[in-house]
Amino acid sequence: MSHFSLRCTECGRELKETFCAFCEHCRDALLVTEYQEKGFRDDAGRGIWRFNWLPVHTPHFDQSDPVVYRSEGLSKHLGLENLYIAFNGYWPEREGSLATCTFKEFEAAVVLQNAMENGVAGLTVASAGNTARAFAHLSALTGFPAIIVVPRMCLTEMWYLEGAPKLPTLVVGDGDYADAIDVAKRVALTIGFPFEGGVKNIAKRDGLGVTLLEAVSVMRQLPHHYFQAVGSGAGAIGVWEMAERFLKDGRFGTRLPVLHLAQNLPFAPMLRAWEKDSRKLFPKDLRPELIGEITTRVLSTRYPAYSIRGGVYDGLRATGGRMYGIRNESVFGAMDTFEKSEGIDIVPAAGVAVAALMEAVHAGVVQKSETVLLNVTGGGEKTLLRDKKTYEVKPCFVSKKVTEREIEEQLCEVLKKN
Repeated sequence: MSHFSLRCTECGRELKETFCAFCEHCRDALLVTEYQEKGFRDDAGRGIWRFNWLPVHTPHFDQSDPVVYRSEGLSKHLGLENLYIAFNGYWPEREGSLATCTFKEFEAAVVLQNAMENGVAGLTVASAGNTARAFAHLSALTGFPAIIVVPRMCLTEMWYLEGAPKLPTLVVGDGDYADAIDVAKRVALTIGFPFEGGVKNIAKRDGLGVTLLEAVSVMRQLPHHYFQAVGSGAGAIGVWEMAERFLKDGRFGTRLPVLHLAQNLPFAPMLRAWEKDSRKLFPKDLRPELIGEITTRVLSTRYPAYSIRGGVYDGLRATGGRMYGIRNESVFGAMDTFEKSEGIDIVPAAGVAVAALMEAVHAGVVQKSETVLLNVTGGGEKTLLRDKKTYEVKPCFVSKKVTEREIEEQLCEVLKKN
């Protein structure tokens, strides 16, 4: 008997499948994990595996957790009394040991473990950079095969720690992240390694929700406000879903944290829809040319989980949330402010979240005595490059119009060898 089941957010139907399933009645709604234990526990194992609200049973590998601490430098700069930072990256001085410098490592760990337990032979993963790095790293460590597909524009985000993975990284040379997703789905059908599923994979969202699990473990309460930059929105949805579980527990607060979600202007399709109180995204805000103008390519998906039932729109409505649009110059300014005040570098996507927090404080949206959780989704790359050797990606370039035969020619021989 598993300690969890899946429930459809639209019709309420319960499913017994435990791997990236879909409700046959409601394809436009997310499934959520229902855990038998309604009380939160953080003593079940080591690292992230000590939390009881994860869709895994017997983890086969270690996975370190986020670093959550009460800020001194940035809190003083902003005049906040209870600012907590969830740092997801490499920071040895604070025992931050995420080798890929991104919170996507939690996603990859939980997804891979969940897939292993469900008898999946391998996965196909589409990414704008961070997710690819995390899956490639853990694939190399665990021996579990993962085919990575990324757009060419995101190659600057790619580097590996374990040398070249056994399976190739496919780079879509003439497309963006959305095109990489399309190619990954065709690869999955051709090769037989299931598509990882993106936001529809419950293991992905619960893995990203580890940030809130660690935060409550440290703070012993839910925050009043939660800040994060969003691309697909999977991380924010995962945090919202975890917060709902904490409310049912009843020991850590009686109100959901307000979601403060930020995008990098001018590519901000969720922001533009939210400003119009629209569940539907607008095509003019999804134009690929806008992606070329932002500094955070990892936030550049044209397929965000905004409109789907149980997605970002519903999370914002449920929590009384807000969205922010952050320009490039503000991103870099926020990154500099964080490094000077906290003593560690952060990635541009995290700079988007910091800038949103600064904007909210300036506007009086956040009161100085309220408890705030800032999700720094990646950081410590400068320190990591000082301490560890990294390897460049050796990509296989494909077109977004790649055929099944071309996929077979490029990948099948490699799969046979491994």
